[in-house]
Amino acid sequence: MGKTSKVKKTKAGTSSGNVQSLPFNTDKGQHILKNPGVVNAIVEKSALKSTDTVLEVGPGTGNLTVKMLEVAKTVIACEIDPRMIAEVKKRVMGTPLQNKLQVNGGDVMKLEWPFFDVCVANLPYQISSPFVQKLLLHRPLPRYAVLMFQKEFADRLVARPGDKDYSRLSVNVQLLAKVEMLMKVKRTEFRPPPKVDSAVVRIAPKNPPPPVNFVEWEGLLRLCFMRKNKTLSAIFKLSNVVEIIETNYRKVCSFKNKPVPKDLNMKTLIENTLSASGYADSRARKMRVEDFLALLLAFNKADIHFIKNNDNQKILGLLPTFLNSFHVRNCREKHATADKMSAIGGDRRSERRKIAADELARQMSALGGQQQNGHHHKGKI
Repeated sequence: MGKTSKVKKTKAGTSSGNVQSLPFNTDKGQHILKNPGVVNAIVEKSALKSTDTVLEVGPGTGNLTVKMLEVAKTVIACEIDPRMIAEVKKRVMGTPLQNKLQVNGGDVMKLEWPFFDVCVANLPYQISSPFVQKLLLHRPLPRYAVLMFQKEFADRLVARPGDKDYSRLSVNVQLLAKVEMLMKVKRTEFRPPPKVDSAVVRIAPKNPPPPVNFVEWEGLLRLCFMRKNKTLSAIFKLSNVVEIIETNYRKVCSFKNKPVPKDLNMKTLIENTLSASGYADSRARKMRVEDFLALLLAFNKADIHFIKNNDNQKILGLLPTFLNSFHVRNCREKHATADKMSAIGGDRRSERRKIAADELARQMSALGGQQQNGHHHKGKI
């Protein structure tokens, strides 16, 4: 405890007096980590290499920056506040670390990001969601990011099916990345203290990313999570949902030069598709990423798509590679095994869902390399 207290008093080096009196703008999320033990833990969990270029967002007075400069090849610090920029530069001026630091002034959400291996950030909490989206859409993909979030947001990121915090955000991020809770940080570890506790999360993007049409994926999830505790059967029976899907169905038929069946009953088509997929009685709050992928596959094969009114031009590209390459024959053979299991007391629908989802995950893994240079649709997370 004695050592910790001493470091706190001198943490800003020769400019510690200026930092202590520097007013922080909490409206911009300026809450500076004051506990060197937490700073060291974040650097340790970041597992930086001597060859790494690190993107740091919101360096503040440079407590974390200096520690990372001691390990990494380069730290590119993005900071919007000119006072903080001056403070960070002052921390390393005249030291061997000076040439390893690059400071980019401006709003990180508007700046063009450079190449980096790892991102480490104590983020302003108001940009958490758009920042994660920008991170996962950035190319080339970083190895991973170690990010400080409001604890409630972090809980949603890492939530698993069945957890109370499991949401559309959880599914979207876990589609594109592996997420892991690294540590929790009390509000008292900051100066000035925020109103809530924080948590550090590692986000490791899947590389290559899954070959999914994100416009469709997002459209499906919005419907499934509009009432996440209800069964999918109940949600997809809603008149406004049926109307939206039928409109999309007719658009797809038009682009494919495929006649719309005269006896089309969209409600029945949806019910039959859900029943055949095995997900009719499922609830979004308990479905895995693989389950949603398998469900999207089932709908697409019935020419049921999930697009917005302004996405008409994207209809022609709706079928992503994984849909065309999914081996239905293999699934049917495995479904036959599931049918036999039901004769001895197995749950056929549950087994079919698992088989379809697991097979889709295997196919996507095998096909992922084909999509490295492909087009990826942007969408909100």
